[in-house]
Amino acid sequence: MSYVVTVETRLPDGAVVLDPLQQVGTSTLLEHGFDAVEAIEGPDGIEIDVVETIVAVHPGGAILKVFVRAPSLEIAEHAVGSVAADVLERSELLADWVVESSEVKLHIDLTRESLEAADGPDAPPSDLQARRAQHAARSADAVRTAGDGSGARGEGGAADVSGDGEGDGGGDGDEGGHGSGDGRTADHRAHIRGLAPRLSSFTPASFHGERDPDEREPDVEEPDEREHDEETPGRGAEAVELAAGALVYASDVLIDELYDDVQTLADEATTVADCGSELWHLDALPPRYAGTYDELFARRFLVTAIALTTRFTDGSFQRLGCLAEELVLKLLVEQAHATLDLYGLLDPDTAEALDRFADGVYEDRDFEWLYDDSTEDADEDPAFEGPGVTPSTLGGWFTPFGDDRYVHPYAVDETAESDPGSTPSGHRAAGGGS
Repeated sequence: MSYVVTVETRLPDGAVVLDPLQQVGTSTLLEHGFDAVEAIEGPDGIEIDVVETIVAVHPGGAILKVFVRAPSLEIAEHAVGSVAADVLERSELLADWVVESSEVKLHIDLTRESLEAADGPDAPPSDLQARRAQHAARSADAVRTAGDGSGARGEGGAADVSGDGEGDGGGDGDEGGHGSGDGRTADHRAHIRGLAPRLSSFTPASFHGERDPDEREPDVEEPDEREHDEETPGRGAEAVELAAGALVYASDVLIDELYDDVQTLADEATTVADCGSELWHLDALPPRYAGTYDELFARRFLVTAIALTTRFTDGSFQRLGCLAEELVLKLLVEQAHATLDLYGLLDPDTAEALDRFADGVYEDRDFEWLYDDSTEDADEDPAFEGPGVTPSTLGGWFTPFGDDRYVHPYAVDETAESDPGSTPSGHRAAGGGS
């Protein structure tokens, strides 16, 4: 079986956070360390193959996605965790780093697919709601355990998006709350709410539609909006925590599925437009450019997703860095909606909290113009130039919006600023010159 093991590492207590140059150096050390590992010897001499490793370093540590082939999930998690600790120990500069976790994240869509493909006497019912309940029953103990201890995962000193823990309709019994009132739904709710503190770059106000006080226009008072926020129960602690936790949960699912898309394009040596297999997310990008979404583009988009979600959870996010990050956020919010819907937790209040979060992170919605088929020829027509999205930036989706914006060094477009003829993947368009 193939597994994607997420390894979270951090600096030792009291260490100074990494500056940008140190982050690049750390990424190189980790990549070289794992490149030297072709296989891991598990229990009883079982060999675990290491397929690929993706590294995302942030000021306080690093997140690694390690793709392995192993006989079981438990063996995969233990083997990768041991190797990660060994790689850190063998690197003199990282010897004091701590491996916080090594685990395979639950993959929502693959879980649904497995249930749909089941056959025989244990096949799940055809009704989606009944199937969901059956799957929840089988995993209730695991989810309950995760929910009981998940609050500790918010440690780190950054801003906490969780509220006072007394959200509307909450509580252990889930009586009178959202969803079906089933105890298993309460377990899922507790688990997802427990993930909320990990979205440490944001506060509850981020889900209320409030801007940071430093970003407000001077001399502008909004008393009516403030009073409305205080009186609206739908923006209470539970709605905020469910939305924030769903974004954290969805980050892992999105990254795993984007990696699957990369592998699919690599295996077929094709683009999204010509791909004969099903894709998770890349075919949801603006279709007019599907012919340029090749493996290189997919890899850069994946790294962009890792970099953005890392900044969301390590407390360093300030603003979106490029057009590709705007598109990543669109996919992330959609995945968060799907996560909540799958577990029966998507109600109007939580959906509104997610939408207000997105509205606050986006500076504008100009990127939606890319999905408008009526402007298909706009790339060649200067009349369509406007703020935010212009023909030149269409060729540089990974070009920073400004000198103060961050784009991961692997993904950053080095040609678009000087070469408006480049495609979204950073290559020259056909016939565009040498």
